[in-house]
Amino acid sequence: MPIYQVVILALVQGFAEFLPISSSAHLALAPWLLGWKDQGLSFDVALHAGTLAAVLIYFFKDWLQIIGQAFGIKLGHDRELSDNPNLLWYLAAASLPIGFFGYIFKHAVETTLRENKFVIGFMLIAVALLMMAAEKMSTMRKELSSVSLADSLWIGMFQALAIIPGTSRSGITLVAGLSRQLNRAAAARFSFLLSTPAILAAAAKDFMDLRKEGGIPHEMQTPMALGVLISAVTGCLVIGFFMNYLRGNTLKVFIYYRIALGLFIIVMAFMRV
Repeated sequence: MPIYQVVILALVQGFAEFLPISSSAHLALAPWLLGWKDQGLSFDVALHAGTLAAVLIYFFKDWLQIIGQAFGIKLGHDRELSDNPNLLWYLAAASLPIGFFGYIFKHAVETTLRENKFVIGFMLIAVALLMMAAEKMSTMRKELSSVSLADSLWIGMFQALAIIPGTSRSGITLVAGLSRQLNRAAAARFSFLLSTPAILAAAAKDFMDLRKEGGIPHEMQTPMALGVLISAVTGCLVIGFFMNYLRGNTLKVFIYYRIALGLFIIVMAFMRV
């Protein structure tokens, strides 16, 4: 695998995993437009490992406090987290739908849906419209401290839609959070915390599949290490940027980008039929 391809795909993963623009769409689009071969399972492991490292590093203190306070141990002083001591159990409950539906529809997602550019284009546009509607209708009055079990299950059900390429885990969970009246920053923070077990499960599943195929090929060891590093560093920077961005800005730029990209993909798919 050429190094330039490793760098491009790792940067795409680092950016698109945490912005509401769909990493699956961008990772499918790059090889499709540039005529590259599929990056293969071993590099998928690297990309998932990198984005997992990013979210764990950025939210390390949050996770310490969330886990500690769930068992009555004080390991942090964040007020929003302290006021919601059951957050760990809410995140666990919210993670169940994507695990269930991901397991049931695993084959379709990895084959038929991933290869269907019309599905990807449609989902990019559909979720953009949902983002637009959620921003207009939400009162954005709730903080993370006010998240309830009902809110968590609602957001978790929406996250299950992220198994469809082109949806975007962060995008669809932001929609769900806003529809439950969370403000943008709180919805994004809950979304990123919720992404941790989902990305961990995806990385573990890919790693087990890779072991069944004989482990990491020798020629992929350097590309994988580089992919993990680039996607992790990029992911950390993007999370920080996005969290700060949402404190004073709307999702308009991402909505317009998704619609434009979705239309582009659909047009290109028609031209290549």
